[in-house]
Amino acid sequence: MTRFPHRVVVHKDLPVPMPDGVVLLADRYIPIGVSAPPAILIRSPYGRRGLFGYAYGRAFARHGFQVILQSCRGGFGSGGELTPLDEQDDGLATVEWMRAQPWYGGSFAMHGPSYLGYAQWAIAPHAGPDLKAMATQVTASQFRDAAYVGGSFALEATLSWSTLTALMSGPLAGAAVLFAPRRTQRAVMSGRPVGEFDLLAAGRTLPFFQEVLTHHADPAVPFWKKRDFSATVGEVDAAVTMTGGWYDVFLPWQLKDYAAMRAAGRRPHLTIGPWHHADVRHGRLANLDALHWFRAHLLGDVSGLRASPVRLYVTGAGMWRDYEDWPVPGMTRRRWHLQPGFRLGETGPADSPPDRYRYHPARPTPVIGGPTLLGNSAPRDNRRLEARSDVLVYTGETLREDLDLIGPVTAEIYLRSSTPYTDLVVRVCDVQPDGTSLNVCEGVRRLLPGLPPVDEEGVRRVEVDLWPIAHRFRRGHRVRVQVASGAYPRLARNLGTGEPLGTGRTAVPADQEVFHDPARPSALHLPHARA
Repeated sequence: MTRFPHRVVVHKDLPVPMPDGVVLLADRYIPIGVSAPPAILIRSPYGRRGLFGYAYGRAFARHGFQVILQSCRGGFGSGGELTPLDEQDDGLATVEWMRAQPWYGGSFAMHGPSYLGYAQWAIAPHAGPDLKAMATQVTASQFRDAAYVGGSFALEATLSWSTLTALMSGPLAGAAVLFAPRRTQRAVMSGRPVGEFDLLAAGRTLPFFQEVLTHHADPAVPFWKKRDFSATVGEVDAAVTMTGGWYDVFLPWQLKDYAAMRAAGRRPHLTIGPWHHADVRHGRLANLDALHWFRAHLLGDVSGLRASPVRLYVTGAGMWRDYEDWPVPGMTRRRWHLQPGFRLGETGPADSPPDRYRYHPARPTPVIGGPTLLGNSAPRDNRRLEARSDVLVYTGETLREDLDLIGPVTAEIYLRSSTPYTDLVVRVCDVQPDGTSLNVCEGVRRLLPGLPPVDEEGVRRVEVDLWPIAHRFRRGHRVRVQVASGAYPRLARNLGTGEPLGTGRTAVPADQEVFHDPARPSALHLPHARA
């Protein structure tokens, strides 16, 4: 956004009444000299002034759109109390209010990342035909699966966001994004039960944190049912463009939204870059993408649209590639087997005893790098982690030519555990010639009694979904896989007892055996891309 053809005037603190009598506040950014321009609705729990007002309000108004930037319930002047992720009723009431205004021009779009993008999905199927376009970034239509990734509680992300929103309503509001991660780190290292972490981080009990902690990952409970909009993604008629990051906490579920739209015959655009959730680098590109998208679908100017609907940044290669779809055409999935001697390769495993490690919740396996909500998720050297006795490491041969892996990644691990309650964490790393081991993607699966089923020898076949990737392992590098049972504090400790997550105190170690013989061929399924 380099040209600003319109000057902008701002009408602040517009009252938007809700059906229950609560009044929300909105600022309206108006391009001077444009009669009834298309509107862009942005609903945010993080305020509507300062950086938000400049990046979202003025930026689009200067290009001929009017922008309605509203504070969600319970924050920054809006009445009521914040009820996180419960945005459908207020969002639809806001659309009805907007339509009734004399300045409304008859069409609108929605825009915004993270929670702001989720708020779009909450109302998009019901917003009416005058909703022409959506631009969503680092977000998804439901956050339940990100809060319980693979069934394991995403402790760091849930606690840091709960603490952030709590601090925004107090004297630390201006620096909440800085204080929330620090206070979260202090709480998770306290040794207290998980259910007390909010008190330690925010100074008080946080209802949202406690509710997420209580309701677990069951999508059928009322708490989640009213906060899950994934079932209606395919019903959205508006044109959708999505921006994601390879290290974003919501990427797997953003891609499920993309798949749902494709299955419904829609043609969304998708851009995935080398970014994490709080990475400021994707903001400018996402705004530029949204501007071209809105001009195309609200003004009829398609000159800024790219030809290919999918654009991916290939990490390790440092380049962008365009495709017609996701998963990318021509991709083939191949098995990379865990092998004796801690090797990794495409040849089948030989007869061999299992490898063993002990996970102790009192000394949980930490995490180095990987998707976080507020922190820096850029890849980091994992050698210190790989030196631990509670992490198994399998490494492939030195590559003789570049290897491009682009697509979904899954693991199939045959595991026997001394406790029916345990976690399985699988991580892929890129080992450079100097030995640096950079994390590329990872996933987790929480195991419960009988889930997955146990055979007559107590062995389970565990499938783990990892984050998708577009990565080049360069010639001279090696592919590496880590197997562990913890990633603390990003994931809550599995105490091994089945006690309630919030109050459990007793820690039972888990003695783990990973099999890699012909009858139990543990393997990684990697997406080999066509050159």
